[in-house]
Amino acid sequence: MIEELLPDEVVAVEVFGDDGSEPAPLYPEEAAVVAQAVPKRRREFALVRACARRAMDKLGVPPQPVLPGERGAPIWPAGLAGTMTHCDGYCAAALVRAADLASLGIDAEPHQELPDGVLDAVSLPAEAARLRLLAGQHPEVHWDRLLFSAKESVYKAWFPLTRQWLEFTEADIEMSLDSGPGAPLHGGFQAELLVPGPLVGGRRLGRFEGRWTVQRGLVASAVTVPHTL
Repeated sequence: MIEELLPDEVVAVEVFGDDGSEPAPLYPEEAAVVAQAVPKRRREFALVRACARRAMDKLGVPPQPVLPGERGAPIWPAGLAGTMTHCDGYCAAALVRAADLASLGIDAEPHQELPDGVLDAVSLPAEAARLRLLAGQHPEVHWDRLLFSAKESVYKAWFPLTRQWLEFTEADIEMSLDSGPGAPLHGGFQAELLVPGPLVGGRRLGRFEGRWTVQRGLVASAVTVPHTL
C-alpha cells in the first residue's frame, strides 16, 4: 500500500494485521528504550524496526539498530534517509539512499473520523472549509483523518531537514482526489509551508508535495523531498 505512494528508488516494507508471531528480537540498545513500555508499545516498536531492517537488507545495507533521536525521530545508518509509521493492524518503514532523496515521510492511520475536537486543534480555517466541501462531494473519505495523516507525513519529512518543530497550523494542506468510480481511493496534496522552509540544493522550499490512499480500512500518506526541484 505505502509503496504505491513512493518513487521507485524508495524501498518500503509493510506488515498488515497481527498473526501473533514474535517479531525479530531487538538489539539490546533498542530493547532498553522500551523496557518499561506496555506490551503493545514494545511489540509495535519491534515490528516496525523489523520492517526497517528488511528494507535495509533490500538496499544492501547490513541490519543495524534504529534508535530514537531528537524528538523521537529515528536515527538511520549513514547514507540512508528513512521514515516509519505504525497504527493498529499496520506498520511500515520506507528507506532510500540519501543521494537519491533529501527526505521523506510516511504515515498510516485507521480510516475513521477523528475524535471530537482534534480537527479544530490541527487544522487552519481554510483547511477545514475545504474539507467540508470535499466531504460533501466524496463522503466515502474521512477527510479529517486524511488531513491529520498528511500533516504527520509533512512533519516527518520536515524535521530531518530543519531539526525544528513544525506546528500543525504551520502548513496549509490542500487535498485532491484522483481516483474514479470503482477504483481504490487515492490522490495528492500540497503543503504550503507558513514558516521559512528548509534549504535543499541551495533553494529554500516553500511547499511539500505528497500522495495519499485509502485501502483496507486504513488511510496512508507519503511526502518525498527531492534534492532539486
